[in-house]
Amino acid sequence: MKKLICAVALAAVLAGITSAGAQVYPSRPITLIVPFPPGGSTDLIGRIMAERLRAILGQPVIIENVGGAGGSIGVGRIARAAPDGYTLDIGQWDTHVGNGPMYPLTYDLQKDFEPIGLLSTNPQLILGRKTLPADDLNGLVGWLKANPDKGTYAVQTAAAHVTGVLLQRMTGTRFTLVPYRGAGPAMQDILAGHIDMLVTQAAVALPQVRAGTLKAYAVLSQKRSPVVPDIPTVDEGGVPGLYVDGWFGLFGPKGLPKDVVGKLNAAIVQALADPALRARFAELGQEVATREQQTPEGLAAFHKADVEKWWPIIKAANIKGE
Repeated sequence: MKKLICAVALAAVLAGITSAGAQVYPSRPITLIVPFPPGGSTDLIGRIMAERLRAILGQPVIIENVGGAGGSIGVGRIARAAPDGYTLDIGQWDTHVGNGPMYPLTYDLQKDFEPIGLLSTNPQLILGRKTLPADDLNGLVGWLKANPDKGTYAVQTAAAHVTGVLLQRMTGTRFTLVPYRGAGPAMQDILAGHIDMLVTQAAVALPQVRAGTLKAYAVLSQKRSPVVPDIPTVDEGGVPGLYVDGWFGLFGPKGLPKDVVGKLNAAIVQALADPALRARFAELGQEVATREQQTPEGLAAFHKADVEKWWPIIKAANIKGE
């Protein structure tokens, strides 16, 4: 009788183990790392996606803001996370491209992450405080030349840092680069008039530009963006070639099982097809990624092309993180 009881107990334990191992993903909350403080464009897009993914996946998607070192600290959390699909990262140009040559990273941006899908692309904008005398990019350059070393420029991301250095070199101007932990704090300071200039993604800047509390001088691209067609390009503003594109993508740690990647990718594809989400993205200056770019392979190719374009430029300019 004792042998029978033990056998039944053992069978129950083994069944429990098998059942736990066979749980359908996701069976518990997912953490989405936003590698910047609250209030910036990455945080905003992350929260919009988290809400939609929660509805699709049937589990809470919890935002965790992990700022510092241009986003590299938060991304490091993903590199060290278990590849089980419960810790993900909303990555972008700064964290997954620009930081590579700029910071002494403890992980490999090309090898230690699993691409899940590209979410959107969006223009970077050169912005000025409302009371800045210049009304266009050419005027801004003129003001900087007339006031060497007096202008202040926020450096809250790798893209902002690279743009600031290139802007100085391409225009022969000098201004002070002021480090910030993220776009949220930088935006607060430029709105308060404590800093003169900011380069950030349209997602966080457009509400202030539309309200007239910030001046938008130019889009950092060759062509005007369809989401902000009234803002001229840097070429039109007199600084041709100063192109830096913004984007957002979903990444996980290397080694994510294919079925988990597939389920997450299907969820973001469904989310990005939702008319309400697309309308919200448009309000924030986001261009939803093409269907091909939304695939893991599409994000991998997109990321590889940006690395191959920008790493030689950043290394040649010897730009280092603050």
